[in-house]
Parts: sequence; structure tokens; C-alpha cells
Amino acid sequence: MGKKPRTKQSHGEKVVKDIRRATHKQYSAEEKIRVVLDGLKGEDSIAELCRREGIAQSLYFSWSKEFPEAGKKRLAGDTARAATSTEVKDLRREARDLKEVVVEQALELRLLKKSMIADGDDDE
Repeated sequence: MGKKPRTKQSHGEKVVKDIRRATHKQYSAEEKIRVVLDGLKGEDSIAELCRREGIAQSLYFSWSKEFPEAGKKRLAGDTARAATSTEVKDLRREARDLKEVVVEQALELRLLKKSMIADGDDDE
């Protein structure tokens, strides 16, 4: 009765949506802090600040709400935080390198054991 029929998203709309998603700016923690502090200074209105930074006012207000909460947690001794993508990539690369070293050493150990067994068999 009151339901609208769902229209299938056109190919063009899907492409535009995918492009917007791919080009969506990700703000670093430092950028978020800078924007929130600029808003707290009060030199410009929040609307002007958001327009200049290219963000929605709702996003600014969510950042400004998270800002003191993160400070409270940090001051309370909670040092756990989300790793940045660069840190995750570095840790994965380091783990991969360490695994390669372990594999190489395991192979060397196996070869040494085989050579020790072979040397023991020759003495008999």
C-alpha cells in the first residue's frame, strides 16, 4: 500500500557512488585535532570553518565530542588506540620478514640434522 517499488540503481549512479567512495578524504588524528582546536578558538563560525575544511557540521560536532573523551581516556592511563594503516602495513611486513627468517632457520636445522644422521650412519 504505502511502499514504493525499489528501483534498480543505474550503472551511472553506481559508478558515481564508487568514485565518491574511493575519493572520500580520510582525516588523520592530527587533522581532526587541528580542526576541533580551530573551532574552539572561535575566530570563525563553525559553519565557516566547516565550509573552509570541506566537512559537514555534523562531522565537526562528532569530532569535538570525541576530542575530550579521548583526552580523558589518555589521562586516565588508557594508552590503547587504533593502529594507523601505515603502522599495520609496517607490522605485517615485519611479521612476514620474521616468518621468512624462521623458515630459513628451520630448513638449515633440518639439513644439519640430516647431515648429522648421515655422518653417524657412515661410521657404522
